[in-house]
Amino acid sequence: MSRWSWVFLFHFALCLGTTLARVSSPSPFKFPSLQPGQLASNNTGPNSYGISPVSLADDGTYYVVLQAGEISFRAAIDTGSSDFWLVSTACDTQTCSAVPRYPLTYASPTFVSINNNATTFALSYADGSSASGFVAREALEVSNVTAPNQAFGVVTNSNVTLNDEVSGVLGLGFPRLSEIYAATANATPFLASLSEQGILDYPILGLSLTRNSTGTLALGAIDVSVVQNVSEIVWNDVVPFSPIGTQTNTSGYMYWAIHMTNFAVNGSELTPIPTYPGPTDNSSIALLDVGTPGLYGPYQDVTRLYALFPDSRLVDDSGQWAIPCDSSATLSFSFGPGNTFVLQPTDYLIGPTEGNPDLCLSWPKASPPSADGIDWQLGTPFLRTVYSVWSYGIDYNQPPMIGLYPLLNSSAPVESPAFVSSFFSAASATVAAMLPNYILPTPTFTTPPYAFNTSVPATLGEIVLSELATSTYEPILVTPAVGVNELPKVSDAYTLIVTDAQGDVLTSTYHITQPSVVLGLPPGWSGARTLHAPYVGLGIPILAAVCAGAWIL
Repeated sequence: MSRWSWVFLFHFALCLGTTLARVSSPSPFKFPSLQPGQLASNNTGPNSYGISPVSLADDGTYYVVLQAGEISFRAAIDTGSSDFWLVSTACDTQTCSAVPRYPLTYASPTFVSINNNATTFALSYADGSSASGFVAREALEVSNVTAPNQAFGVVTNSNVTLNDEVSGVLGLGFPRLSEIYAATANATPFLASLSEQGILDYPILGLSLTRNSTGTLALGAIDVSVVQNVSEIVWNDVVPFSPIGTQTNTSGYMYWAIHMTNFAVNGSELTPIPTYPGPTDNSSIALLDVGTPGLYGPYQDVTRLYALFPDSRLVDDSGQWAIPCDSSATLSFSFGPGNTFVLQPTDYLIGPTEGNPDLCLSWPKASPPSADGIDWQLGTPFLRTVYSVWSYGIDYNQPPMIGLYPLLNSSAPVESPAFVSSFFSAASATVAAMLPNYILPTPTFTTPPYAFNTSVPATLGEIVLSELATSTYEPILVTPAVGVNELPKVSDAYTLIVTDAQGDVLTSTYHITQPSVVLGLPPGWSGARTLHAPYVGLGIPILAAVCAGAWIL
């Protein structure tokens, strides 16, 4: 038998019998030398940490493949919300019927009804879309980590636009932001459930976003195939908020938000002007939001930012600006002394306009004042330039923090106009927009009353008991960077070393890819069964049968 036949058999066996190996050192994992037909052992324990591919949908949404019970779905990941929901077969709206749905006719052994499905929820989004239904419980597995009895929204009515067979949203925020948590006892959101129950090896998640399907979501660990030096992660305390009205008598965490100290164009720094300087310690608050495919800031900041771009202009009443496509400038944000994160033109330019291809629409857009005091919303254009680590915090010991690891060299030369033009040409990124032939005035707004009860103080770095991870965790990030090397590590890159019958050593490096699964269909229905290696990126999908009507990933 040839060595390539041995490699094929090894791959086949690996697909059937193993899951992604976790690593404890920055170097890629290496299987031991294998004899033909010998499998590398999987010596990792369940429910500690894991890693999954993250893919970019056509609408700018980032999603992962997860399992609700025995059923696989694509779900958009979102740090700006806290609820996990899936459209169900009880929802027959146009948007629901276009994607795989949770089958209510399937008696999942891990499905648990709450109040005979009479506990309802309703979610609404900034674009006017909404989703509603009832609350239930199901075993939720993401990145090889399982949250048993996870409360989730079973959507029975929705007009939320879903693309690329994405069936719902996996909210990764705090309980205070959850509609399901407010309506149901003991219904903490997914990341809170893992952290409060001590399921994760450490209460963190790591996120790498790319412009394709090569990103990763790591639960309980950081992806050291991206982070080359963990000591270079910049840690920022998450901002706590006072209660709304009289809902509680304590402050707490609500958003994955941090203080922004300045922003700059080509190194010309500007200090943010907070909308509510008193309640926010005279600092602007920036929400880091995976669910937002853009950058947004207040008019008082965005107007000054674009004044540093020659020939920039406000082009519509939604706060959209356009600048010359040949602008050669960096845009940067800082969240502490010396901690500057740089965006190149291809990071913040949206694309040339159809009516005037010399002008490009650009991020950030300007927003009217928000009563919650969130001035800046930094979505995926920013988060693609960093590896982000979201530390949930530990009761009695450690506040929530966001770690940012820069992926771009801050001293790198600015991208040339020729490079930017080539980038947009290759991406076919022309924006179908006609710009007005006159200068638009900057609008003015009335600032709404601050939404929170400031008689209950909220102090940066405070530890809110019972809302954070279980105190059985040993704190690693009590002081930023102290003990950071002890954080659990995982890698999406691994090396296979195979010795064939002739004694030749074959070495191949792989990256995890989305698993080959049937979407929205329980295994065994209509005789269909999908054989796959979840979280192993051999690129060899193995399907034993395809069920009629099934969604195949």
